[in-house]
Amino acid sequence: MLLPLAWGSLFFPGLFGVCTWGLRRARPAWTRHDCVMISTRLVSSVQAVLATGSGIIVIRSCSDVITDRHWLAREYVWFLIPYMIYDTYAMYLCEWYRAGDQSSRHSLTVFRNFLSKNRLMITHHVFILLVLVPIAQLKQQHTLLYKVNGILTLTTFFLCRILLFPFMYWSYGRQQGLSLLRVPSHIPFHCNVANAFLIAPQIYWFSLLCKKAARLFDVPPAKKDS
Repeated sequence: MLLPLAWGSLFFPGLFGVCTWGLRRARPAWTRHDCVMISTRLVSSVQAVLATGSGIIVIRSCSDVITDRHWLAREYVWFLIPYMIYDTYAMYLCEWYRAGDQSSRHSLTVFRNFLSKNRLMITHHVFILLVLVPIAQLKQQHTLLYKVNGILTLTTFFLCRILLFPFMYWSYGRQQGLSLLRVPSHIPFHCNVANAFLIAPQIYWFSLLCKKAARLFDVPPAKKDS
């Protein structure tokens, strides 16, 4: 318990610091806000890869999807706790640098803006974490790389956050010899309720990502003559 907690406390803030330092040196023209924001996204991507890899290992190592336990599933939770704390503070730093006004930094106004703009994500951090919002501060919304990133974000979010639930039901049904549609009536009612509460915000966030992705392919407005 203490070892993964300690490793997480060192790994995520350390990686964030290295990314920010590297971006400041590699891209001196970028603002500090750009560097902090991109570093936050990079660390979140690393965490997502680690979480996905851990999930794959757990799934491949367990034969009984109900009763089997894997040490990695337990230990990774402790590794994830420092990330939740770090990422909340990193989001606050993004808001702090975005404000730009030296006199207002760390003020109550900035903190209120942070809470107002990150209500869903802060709530999400209480349970699980994923930051999958494409970078929008570098004025590259209409580049091919930006659009590819948006498509990959939608695809991975849908596969890992939404299809995960029918996959769990399908795995249990296969083990018990049930069809997918019969599984809900053969598991405890509270399991269905809990899964409904978990998937509801995922669907909502996915709809927001879809709306944002749709704007990526809008024709940019014609520039007005100066």
